[in-house]
Parts: sequence; structure tokens; C-alpha cells
Amino acid sequence: MPEPRIVVYSSLFPNTAQPNAGLFIRERMFRIGKRMPMVVVSPKPWFPGQGLIRLLRPHYRPMPAKREVQDGITVLFPRFLALPGLFRGLDSLFMALGSYLTLRRLKREGYNLIDAHFAYPDGHAAVHLGRWLGLPVTVTLRGTEVPHSRNPVLKPKLQEVFRQAHKVIAVSDSLRRLAVSLGMPEDKGIVVGNGVDTAKFQPVARHAARSRFGLPQDAKVLVTVGALVERKGFHRVIDCLPRLLEHHPDLHYLLVGGASPEGDMEAELHAQVARLGLTERVHFLGPQPPEELKWPLSAADVFVLATRNEGWANVILEAMACGLPVVATDVGGNREVVAHEGLGSIVPFGDQTALTRALDAALARDWDREAIRAYARENDWEGRVSTLVDLFREVCGR
Repeated sequence: MPEPRIVVYSSLFPNTAQPNAGLFIRERMFRIGKRMPMVVVSPKPWFPGQGLIRLLRPHYRPMPAKREVQDGITVLFPRFLALPGLFRGLDSLFMALGSYLTLRRLKREGYNLIDAHFAYPDGHAAVHLGRWLGLPVTVTLRGTEVPHSRNPVLKPKLQEVFRQAHKVIAVSDSLRRLAVSLGMPEDKGIVVGNGVDTAKFQPVARHAARSRFGLPQDAKVLVTVGALVERKGFHRVIDCLPRLLEHHPDLHYLLVGGASPEGDMEAELHAQVARLGLTERVHFLGPQPPEELKWPLSAADVFVLATRNEGWANVILEAMACGLPVVATDVGGNREVVAHEGLGSIVPFGDQTALTRALDAALARDWDREAIRAYARENDWEGRVSTLVDLFREVCGR
């Protein structure tokens, strides 16, 4: 049986130009890279004259160098043609064409498996490449498949991915069920959620954490970590604060995050906070490196994620590893992570009253924080990585 030599294929991946892009993919796959050979191919959208747009929009499509080495693993950034706002249904074809020579060279070097992340455009490009080069393909579903499945142009492309990929890995059972509903055979799909690094995510002294951010020691504190985009729902939490302050007059809210390839609504959030008279209660901490997240998480009483869509929100387990109960919306795999009421509560998306009530109750409850941490420890990375290593060996052995 040939030993897998993996090409991780994902247009979203951390790099010097976008250091926080796709950290959750690197966190997962670099652990596998400690057990078997791996290279990363991260295609980048490009078109002639793209640099001219940066004269007006300096952060437009930041372009890394063509090659980086991260933790001893080579990361390659081939370019593919992508005209702004045009022919987006062809992104996967152009991505595959732009990556073909890179993948052909890697095959000659002995790489024998393409592992793509997100069904479209990356997974669809990967099945093209797998067919052209005679390589097996696995595709990991991470949540964007939900809105794509409602797009009449992209839905058939998802169905093609589910037919042609050798194995489909879903980070939550809700995504596996979606793939089955679109025609994926039951035996082709497997659920492998993300784990948590409990060495990196563990509580620090609350007094020190609150002092670090200038918070009153006796305050009630909410926290959300994520990109400052509409989907993550910071604005939905902010809308709850006036009512919550009636019962918790010492309440503060920490927002941890910044701009991402998905967008940036920081200005809108600041305006919302000012409009509601919450400037002294809402704290924008900016993006934080993973090793620093334990500080804002340890400063808080409750973690909240009022998100519109998720596959598997890594940050929920990270918050739990720091002893925080979680209030989250009932989307994607959130209910699978917040598995019982001792860990927090799940509320319907879009129900502001239910979100407010759940946060009110969570702030008032005396939680067994050690039990929450124990649950996080049961979901560490070791078991997940072993499952994926066995799966890649199975695919290569066919």
C-alpha cells in the first residue's frame, strides 16, 4: 500500500499577506503533516492590471510570494484568472487550469493524493485536477456548501464534486446530511469535526485577564471571537445589550477579530455602538493570534456566537477549553458542539428575543466550568488526526 503524500488544496490559507486567513485549515492539516509528507497549494485570484486597483484599494487581493515555508511545510501560491464580479461560475475551472502545472510537477515528485477544502471552488477544481492527472481526491466540507447549495449555478457543481471525489469529509453531521441530500452516497461521507489544542487554550487567572483589558473585576462579560463580518453576528449581540443591561448593569462585551477576505464591518459596528450609547461597554480588541486568545476568553463569563452560517466553529471548543459556557445560533454544527445544557444553549437564528433571554440566563447561572473544560479535553486533536490519517491511507490503498 503506497504511503500518502498529500497535496492540501485550498485557496484560503494563511500567508504573509493574509496571516489570519484559513488558520483553522492549517491547524488541522499541519498536525497530519507531522505524520506523513505534505505540501500546500493555495491558488490566488489574479487578472492583468490587478495592481492598479490597489492604488485606490490598498488591501484588494493581497498577493503573497509564490512560495513560503511554514513550520517546515512548503506552501505554493499559483495564480488563476479571476475577473472581479464576472464569470464566477468558472472560478473552479480557472483555478484548476492555473494549478495544473504545479500539480503535475508535484505528482512527478511522488505526491499521490489531493485533499481539497470547501466543495466550491476548491473541491470542484480538485476533481478536475484529479481526473486530468489520475490522482484520488478527498474534499472537506466546511460550511460554505450551505449557501452554495441554494445557488442554481453552483448546486450542480457541488453535486459533481460529491459524485467524483473519492471521499467527502464533513466537519459536522449537518454538512454530511446536506451532501447526501444532493446525491452523495452514504458510504462516501464521513464526519470528522475539528479538535481543540488544550495546551494552547486553557484559562489564565481572571484577575490578570481583566486587568489586561481594563475591565472591572466584578463585571459580567460577554465575548465573541471571529472575523468582523455580517455572518458572525456581532451586531446581533450588540442589539441585545440594552435589554441585558437592565438585569446586568455591570455588563461588558468583548469583540475579538478584524477584517477578513469575507469583508470588514468594523465601521458599522462602531456606529451601532455609538448609536445605542454603549461606547463604554463594548470593547474592540482587534485580531489576536491564537496563542493570545486565552486572555480575552479567560476575562469573560459567557461566549456568544450569533452566526448566520457555520460548518464547525472551532472557536466554540476553544472557548469551552477556557471554561466558558456558550450561547450560539442553531446553524451548521453548533448544536453538535454545544451538545447538552451543561455546556450552554442553542437559539434559533434570527430570534433576537430568544438570544437575549439565553444570554440573560447564561450570565445569571452558576456554571460547572471544570466540567465544560473536561468536555473540551475529550475533543482534542489526537483522535481526529488519527481518523484522518487512516482515511488517507485507505484512499491511497484503493
